[in-house]
Amino acid sequence: MMADILALNNTDLLLLILICFFAGLIRGFSGFGLSAFVMSLSVTIIPPIELIPICWWMEFIAGVFMIKNGWKESDKGTSIVLWLGAICGLPIGLFVTKILDVQISKFVALALILTLSVILFRNFKLHFLSSKLGTVCSGICAGIATGLASIGGLIVATYVLASQNSARRMRASLVVYILLNSLTTFVFLIIFDVMDQKALVRGVLLALPSSIGVVLGSILFMQKLEKYYRPFSLGLLITFCIVGLIRLIG
Repeated sequence: MMADILALNNTDLLLLILICFFAGLIRGFSGFGLSAFVMSLSVTIIPPIELIPICWWMEFIAGVFMIKNGWKESDKGTSIVLWLGAICGLPIGLFVTKILDVQISKFVALALILTLSVILFRNFKLHFLSSKLGTVCSGICAGIATGLASIGGLIVATYVLASQNSARRMRASLVVYILLNSLTTFVFLIIFDVMDQKALVRGVLLALPSSIGVVLGSILFMQKLEKYYRPFSLGLLITFCIVGLIRLIG
């Protein structure tokens, strides 16, 4: 029944439920990576343009769950500047996604996620990002990436992680940014006719397993495990991006 409502076969539906659950687990633990995880594993099931509104629902509900502590512990000023920059970049990304061939869009999405994940994993010192111009540029690029492949959170993560703040403060800043960005993203998804009825139903139903994952992931974010949160989630992203690219090329 649910498979019919979502216009998916039973195998794809079960796979998507598992992907969304583990994406939520990573989001709850690390503060980012939900959309990137879903995009990296699901683009061979659903095209990126259809995944973007599904990811929106999962990100929004996750943000609502996590904002209480996130707002208190975050660097709110930086998160707001990044959000304003993303507002400018989002329409560009959505426009490009609408005109790209589906296969090209899939490849670009996976390649972007892989590149950004490697940058974060290697902990490169990106000194430009510490400037005000770097903050604005990061926000604009995040908006473009959100519209193109719903992975703007990874670009913001690159910026936030360059600050060398504590894991708790970095995680909280990402939570605030992603929730703020989801509010404006919704408006643009409506304008570009991406958030249709099918996307709404898919997004709300698939947000259930991801929300369970978010709650469990947040519980796992304890002091003795904080040092593991970034390498764990990024290692998973890199692995699945490589697998996804191999499947597309093959």
